[in-house]
Amino acid sequence: MLKSSSRRLAGLAVRTVLATAVMLSTTAHAGNTAAIPNDIPPGTTLAIGDPKTQRALELSGEIDKLPFKVKWANISGGPRTIEAFRANALDLGSVADIPPIHAVWTGLPVQIVAASFRKDAVNHPIYKLGIAPGAKIDTLADLRGKKIAYSPGQAQGALILRVLQKAGLTQKDVKLVEMPSTGDVYANALASKLVDAAPIAEAIQPRYLANYGPDGGKLISHELRDDPWYIYARQAVLDDPAKAAAVREYVKAWGRASRWIYEHPEEWAKGYYVQQQGLSPADSQFLIKSAGEPDLPPNWTDAIARQQQTIDLLAKETGKPAFKAEDLFDRRYETFAAQAVSNVARK
Repeated sequence: MLKSSSRRLAGLAVRTVLATAVMLSTTAHAGNTAAIPNDIPPGTTLAIGDPKTQRALELSGEIDKLPFKVKWANISGGPRTIEAFRANALDLGSVADIPPIHAVWTGLPVQIVAASFRKDAVNHPIYKLGIAPGAKIDTLADLRGKKIAYSPGQAQGALILRVLQKAGLTQKDVKLVEMPSTGDVYANALASKLVDAAPIAEAIQPRYLANYGPDGGKLISHELRDDPWYIYARQAVLDDPAKAAAVREYVKAWGRASRWIYEHPEEWAKGYYVQQQGLSPADSQFLIKSAGEPDLPPNWTDAIARQQQTIDLLAKETGKPAFKAEDLFDRRYETFAAQAVSNVARK
């Protein structure tokens, strides 16, 4: 009885600490209304982990026009970005929708300053479900009783929870196998039949089918939106007037770069996918077609609503406390990317 009571008290303590961390990390920056200065003082520097935009700015010739200094970091993905944020080694990061949520749950104050989506998002997904050879999965309902790769704290993990919800399944109906979603980890896990299904990113899909399709490996669509992509910052960066002004200009450049990629597919394929990423021309064309047209909304209301649905689902499925999605977005930056693209179009 005493042991049982101790366990309950310990669990309560953990939940209380976690809830307090969430409250502190969100309310500390909710509703930031301080005006962003017009001028950027000389010597202002941002450390940015956004390799894709860096390359787009290089190819478009925009990189030398940034009105502040940049320390580029070859960092992407939620775990590495959060680690760099905690070390104060990074000011801005480029990630999907889950890392900012995970940051809040670990007590790290961050806010989103730019948001990108895909037009016709369901037909231009970032991920498809990779199916292992012989797994006998043709529809989402067939996932019942199967082993599924799962990465908590990353977009792929949240996607799996949404897929289960869409299929009318719960975590109890499947076996979630925790593993990182880096590189070819998921593809290799499918090939070795360590898992039956895993979310496979666009860049890996052609290679997976080429390598394992002859043995019965395949991809199936999840028919959900998985397209959010954000630029987010440490709160301390946004509280610094000089850096906040530099962030505004980066958001504008990021918006122009996003549109440049779409409007210059051949230059992008050669300069990024082939020369920098080492992909074949055929794979490069596949990725360009798969991505479709970017959507940089000048109003984040719908994006915040979708982010709230994700927060609520993750909170329910993981036992973590829900919080207001609104507090994740610094709406002072809401219109800058779309305006920058519009200004270019008018010239």
